[in-house]
Amino acid sequence: MPRPLRYTLIGLLWAAVAGYIVYSAARVRTHRRQLVVQRLDIEIADSSSHGQLVTGGAVRQWLARSGVKTVGAAAREVDLRSIEGLILRNGFVADATASIDYGGVLRIAVRQRRPVVRLLFDGYNAYATDEGYLFAAPQSSALYVPVMTGSYAPPAPASYTGSIADYTAARIAESEGRIAEIEREKYPLYRAERENDENIKALRRMTIKKGLFERRENFERRVKELREKKARLRREYRYTARVLQERIDKISARQAAEREKQKKLRKSYEDFLKLLNFVVLVEKDDFWRSEIVQIVVAKGPDGAPEIELVPRTGSHTVIFGSPDDAEEKLAKLLTFYRRGLRNIGWEEYRTINVKYKEQVVCTK
Repeated sequence: MPRPLRYTLIGLLWAAVAGYIVYSAARVRTHRRQLVVQRLDIEIADSSSHGQLVTGGAVRQWLARSGVKTVGAAAREVDLRSIEGLILRNGFVADATASIDYGGVLRIAVRQRRPVVRLLFDGYNAYATDEGYLFAAPQSSALYVPVMTGSYAPPAPASYTGSIADYTAARIAESEGRIAEIEREKYPLYRAERENDENIKALRRMTIKKGLFERRENFERRVKELREKKARLRREYRYTARVLQERIDKISARQAAEREKQKKLRKSYEDFLKLLNFVVLVEKDDFWRSEIVQIVVAKGPDGAPEIELVPRTGSHTVIFGSPDDAEEKLAKLLTFYRRGLRNIGWEEYRTINVKYKEQVVCTK
């Protein structure tokens, strides 16, 4: 085939492809302008044996109450981002996407969070995921997850929805801001310190020279006056330095108090994660998942959480102690169940204490 003819055919082919693309795009735009939402299809992902926090019916109710346009509306008038935002307002929803397909079906995919524990502490009725995300328990929700009760208080207030890590980081950032603001209170004191130091240096340089024809008595009198003046100024400057340092120390003490609050925030966050990890450990084991009915958490003498377990079998409670070394404690308790209680009876003891290393202490 001659080269000019080949180039001509290739050019015509590309022109046809470009024309088809333009034509198809125009058809799609025309179809989109004329498209009307025919029906609503809602898919709830991550459903499990634990139950559901959100249902398709609930999503339909949210949409109906909000007044957002859905079925019967022109596709171009449907605000997909608003629909997603409306659904995501609920803390138990992890993700939501809305789209309209070529056939006019409004498809909404919702992914719910998967909590590992329900928190029923004083003022709390919330769920927590294994990553430390808190959200209020929806009305009439009843997931089959462990329940924590007791006098313990999580790091965030009962009204908080979100990641405990984010909450802790935000509180620490606020504290750092306060520390920086407090530091600025020292600036005028630092300037006063520098001025006082310069005065002390100038005082050391103060000398007196005897005049060529000055009488000795007059010179000695001037020397005495200078010494008295320097002694007086030295006392004043030392007093000023002490007062300035005391004021700086008081300001530093406020900063130290803020840093101590930060330590407590971090410790509280770490303790809460340990509790969640303990729950995850229990849930992974078939025996403990069915045996442990309730987890009671209180603050110990050092402020760290202390756990008591209410088992399904027997009439005793298990004093577990801190969530540290949880696997070792559970293994020790299981051994005692198999080798001890199985022989002497499940109703023999009122409490079983496994908080101490390599010991099981029982009380009747």
